Amino acid sequence: MRTYKLTAYKQDGELITEESFQAEHDDAAKEKGRAILEEKELSEQTHRLASPDGKLLLFHS
Repeated sequence: MRTYKLTAYKQDGELITEESFQAEHDDAAKEKGRAILEEKELSEQTHRLASPDGKLLLFHS
């Protein structure tokens, strides 16, 4: 399992949430990241999901 980091911000740059979670691979992490954003109603907020390698998997501004 690999550890991924999801962060979401308000338009003014204030941090809303920052959490880490584990997934087997990048595609599974994208699905899990999207689910977390939907659950917290943050899909339309600025957000990013980064892999352990620093690769940006999800980004919305």
